Amino acid sequence: MGAVAAMLRDEGCTVTGSDESVYPPMSTFLAEKGISIQSGYRPENLPKDDTLLVVGNTIKRGNPELEAALEMKRFYLSLPETLKTYFLRKTHNLVVTGTHGKTTTTSLLAWIFEHAGRKPSYFIGGLPKNLPQGCKKQDGPYWILEGDEYDTAFFDKRSKFIHYLPELVIINNLEFDHADIFDDLAAIQKSFSHLVRIVPRNGMILVNADDSNALAVTKDSPAPILEVGFSENAAVRIHDLRVEGESQTFRVHDTKFTLRMSGTFNVRNAAMAITAAHFYQIPLPEIAQAVEAFEGVRRRQEIRGEVRGVTIVDDFGHHPTAMRETLQGLRHRFPHRRLWALFEPRSNTTRRAVFQKELPSALALADGVFVAQVAALEQIPPDQRLNPEKVVADIKAAGVEAHYEPDADAIVARLNPLLKTGDVVVVFSNGGFGGIHQKLLNLK
Repeated sequence: MGAVAAMLRDEGCTVTGSDESVYPPMSTFLAEKGISIQSGYRPENLPKDDTLLVVGNTIKRGNPELEAALEMKRFYLSLPETLKTYFLRKTHNLVVTGTHGKTTTTSLLAWIFEHAGRKPSYFIGGLPKNLPQGCKKQDGPYWILEGDEYDTAFFDKRSKFIHYLPELVIINNLEFDHADIFDDLAAIQKSFSHLVRIVPRNGMILVNADDSNALAVTKDSPAPILEVGFSENAAVRIHDLRVEGESQTFRVHDTKFTLRMSGTFNVRNAAMAITAAHFYQIPLPEIAQAVEAFEGVRRRQEIRGEVRGVTIVDDFGHHPTAMRETLQGLRHRFPHRRLWALFEPRSNTTRRAVFQKELPSALALADGVFVAQVAALEQIPPDQRLNPEKVVADIKAAGVEAHYEPDADAIVARLNPLLKTGDVVVVFSNGGFGGIHQKLLNLK
């Protein structure tokens, strides 16, 4: 929502909005754009004139602004509908999907097109470091979009990516997530199969060759399929992977690439972006230059600073697989250094007991773990909630130091005397986590 708001502001629109809580980096970004955000929802926040109301997918019936808009018969659309109606109908649309890696892959793909002078428009659910913002309209014929499988709006329970008129689709991977709207993995696969069905025959689907769940949804595709991955059966195979300090090198399409990010999952993300750009005939040497110059995305393995010789890393990870991959990547990036993982169960899935067994095995890859209280736990029935104390107990049983503390202040107070020069602390949260990053950086 914030990224599209900024794009519309750049296009000359007057943009206002309401939210429950806005936190950095998005709050700072919107303020710099001159976009006024009201804290809390009230009918008087609605603009007086007959303008377009864009309804985010977190807005539910009973929200006072929504109820006022419905009673006044105001004109409203979902965010995906807004993009489709006003921007995507006559363009070449590249849609990046999957449980993990969407933001990084979309950012890299948009950067490759930008670096190659193609002037792409793009829609990214984060803040790419190589690009000025997450959503921007430009003069080229391409739109590069992060395609989320989450539902569209209170009145449209289809996945957002269904609206994006895709010409090329990337399916990075496919796991169970979003337990608040999907019953099981099969339900998620069904939604992805709907996406596959709307790709035109002259389009292309790039799918993770190493992920059987992703491959399964493409079996009846009317569009051509290209499998990308480390598997020997992959049509586009990644090989010669080497870790070189904080970078990785690998070969794909008979070309060597250097990626300044850690983790094999990021190599696969990059290979997807490379293959998509190659499909649109961007020369491989130009793609290689762009990949090497890619700086990543805010809140994805982002180093926030250092205090007393301790490195603080911010990561948006909230799914066990994503956290496991990130911890493995940080092990390569910071060899022989002690690694602490701080986790806030905040997403609609990790607040539930869905990953009660998976979370301990993922977090136990760190040398020490802190788990916070479930965010907004009153919204989850007690019998459905994640039990963070049990997560901690299971991590301890695996021989790893682990602690449960209710909030950021308590975690920082307990962690502070345990820290040593050379330690790395990675904070996992898809929210603000009580400002824990800055609290760590303020330690004396």
